[in-house]
Amino acid sequence: MRPTQNKMPQPKETRLKVNDSAELMTFLLAKMGGMSRNAIKSLLAHRQIMVNDKITTQFNLMLQVGDKVTVNSSRGNIELNHPKLKIIFEDQYLIVVEKKESLLTVSTGNADETTAFSILKNYVKKSSPQNRIFVVHRLDRETSGILVFAKTREIQLAMQERWHEVVTQRVYVALVDGRVEKESDRIVTWLSENEKSLKIHSSDSDNGGQHAITNYRCVKANDKYSLLEVELETGRKNQIRVHMESIGHPIVGDKKYGSFATPIGRMGLHARILAFIHPMTLQEVKFETPVPRSFLTLFH
Repeated sequence: MRPTQNKMPQPKETRLKVNDSAELMTFLLAKMGGMSRNAIKSLLAHRQIMVNDKITTQFNLMLQVGDKVTVNSSRGNIELNHPKLKIIFEDQYLIVVEKKESLLTVSTGNADETTAFSILKNYVKKSSPQNRIFVVHRLDRETSGILVFAKTREIQLAMQERWHEVVTQRVYVALVDGRVEKESDRIVTWLSENEKSLKIHSSDSDNGGQHAITNYRCVKANDKYSLLEVELETGRKNQIRVHMESIGHPIVGDKKYGSFATPIGRMGLHARILAFIHPMTLQEVKFETPVPRSFLTLFH
């Protein structure tokens, strides 16, 4: 079930539509009933203004015809500055971030360990102690890229319960050992986890495991490495890592799944594109991050 607007506690907000191109400050001075420049700057500084559902702090942002401006009565979160985590989108329902490698999504038991979850939990609580954050999905510690967190339990459950329906595109880039034999391929196997080693194993036949489908195409290659664009049809644990090992081209730096090459000092897997249906607006949103520069240095 999707959460509905009337079930969610909503901050009071003013919605405005842009009919003529103008700077944001000029537009708000005209539309906000005599509000002063300082008052508008205060709203911007406290992250209470959104343009097209994205928080902005720029008073001189150029608005285009058809843009939507929302002014919230409640204060937004202060800006996040962290070397391992960057916010690429935030509204009152979701936070989308780019996670660096070597950062866990959530704790594995050590309460003092810094994780993407703990960073964002502290971030939202700086604005209000009542603010909370909820995990929607995860990336492995050594995988970088796009992660989504919810701001309410209802939004979290709405996305998790229908994850494979709401996600419309999920693309990774993988740097793998060797030159792949096929320029593109569709890998279909069944995955099962060894309870002792916690390693996932791939089988060509249904042995009670989970059905897993991975599509890839080769973007760049030389005699030592291949750079692949990988698109998931299913999202199983360690799926890309296991499937790359199964075709004899493990991801570089992935010792668990057969690679002993460490040419870039990290595992060569990055979640580059994520598109999904926003649980409240019901519109598709799409987020992209660049291929890590270190992945490309091996192909000069």
